[in-house]
Amino acid sequence: MHKQKRLFRLTLLLCLVALLVSLCLNALLFHQAKRYYLQLNQTNLDPLGLSTYSADSLPQDVPATSTATVVFLGDSRAEMWSTPAKLKGFSFFNRGINTQTSAQVLGRFDKHVVPLRPNIIVVQVGINDLKAIALFPEQKAAIITNCKANIQQIVERSLNTGVTVILTTIFPIGPVPLTRQPFWSADIAQAVMEVNAYLYSLKARDVLILDAYSLLAQNGQVQSNYVRDTLHINEKGYQALNQELTHVLSTWLTDKSLKKKS
Repeated sequence: MHKQKRLFRLTLLLCLVALLVSLCLNALLFHQAKRYYLQLNQTNLDPLGLSTYSADSLPQDVPATSTATVVFLGDSRAEMWSTPAKLKGFSFFNRGINTQTSAQVLGRFDKHVVPLRPNIIVVQVGINDLKAIALFPEQKAAIITNCKANIQQIVERSLNTGVTVILTTIFPIGPVPLTRQPFWSADIAQAVMEVNAYLYSLKARDVLILDAYSLLAQNGQVQSNYVRDTLHINEKGYQALNQELTHVLSTWLTDKSLKKKS
């Protein structure tokens, strides 16, 4: 009888734990579903995110010491990119938008970038295209092809405005949590590598490549000390990127000064 009571209590405890875990998972799934639903409807209202940056956000008083204007352009990875510290001679503006694909970034170029009259555009885009491969595996080839084509058009549009493009390779991917694995695929990481290899074919006199992937990656994933979540890096990761970006911008500024003197 005593053993039966212990067994009953243990069974009851396990059932309560299972119920609690189930409730937590359902709450998490509900939260994620609500977030995606809101994003979907926001996108329906403003497909290109044109209202994200209004005319009021255009530069009014660029510092007199500023030699060049730099614009960060792309998705949330660009949006989260902090301004390099202690870098004189540059004014920075950010035109990254969370969840955007390369097609959306291309579509808003004239509205969000051209009015800033930049000298340099730092591009980080593509992961939101490629992560869709997990949901539409039969469209894998088309997704990769379209991503490449859109980035090429972003570069061409930039060059047509007379700017220098710093094309950053797509960041590596971080650890994929259990809750996201049903909506993930190993093909995404492979697609990132394929698109990054393609980006090097766009390298030219005014198209510089900043290999963000190599700076951040370790064994095919974001280094553990740079991870924020599956798709994003933390501030330390951006500090590592800014160290290289500072070098690229300083070299660009020196070359420009030498050309003026000659």
